[in-house]
Amino acid sequence: MTVVRRSVHPIEAESYRLLRSAVDTSGLPRHSRDVAERIVHTTADPGWVADLVLDEAALTAGAAALAAGGPLVVDVTMVGAGITRYPSRCLVGSALAAELAAAEGVTRSAAAVRLAAAEHPMGAIWAVGNAPTALFELLRLAAAGQVVPALVVGLPVGYVGAAESKAALRLSGLPQLSNVSARGGSAVAAAAVNALLYGDPMPAQDPVPH
Repeated sequence: MTVVRRSVHPIEAESYRLLRSAVDTSGLPRHSRDVAERIVHTTADPGWVADLVLDEAALTAGAAALAAGGPLVVDVTMVGAGITRYPSRCLVGSALAAELAAAEGVTRSAAAVRLAAAEHPMGAIWAVGNAPTALFELLRLAAAGQVVPALVVGLPVGYVGAAESKAALRLSGLPQLSNVSARGGSAVAAAAVNALLYGDPMPAQDPVPH
């Protein structure tokens, strides 16, 4: 599996040093640690480590799918904007999504997922960082056998439906990453995908500048 390596700015290196002094992730397996640390780095909130539900086998499969160039579908453009070196597909702003939403009485986020699933029924990585209705629709399609994801990054945010959609994801049996609480967001979902793309920016053999 090829992991994209990139140069690390001294500020990022120092940030990771401080992060690791504040929270111990050393007991986590490789991809779980990468994801947890990058989300903590993105949010400056060590509380994410306890909130995340991490499945190493699922994350390994997701990393492999990305390394193989698999399609990446995101629920909103802000998720894709945070994943700068890998192409993503987002249909929420399309005219087709607006038309389908109006015709079927669903949200545009759900309509966009339905359209994207028709384009990428097998082996896509799905990153949901905003809309619980997008995640619920993806689960509905998966239960109906219309889509088989390589990984579902389910981190929508909000007081209505976010925690419930993530609980439903955990019950689905799909390869997944989620968190228990209602918090989430585009930046967090993008951070999770970036962790699978880039791995650990500060592996043990690399000296940390001071």
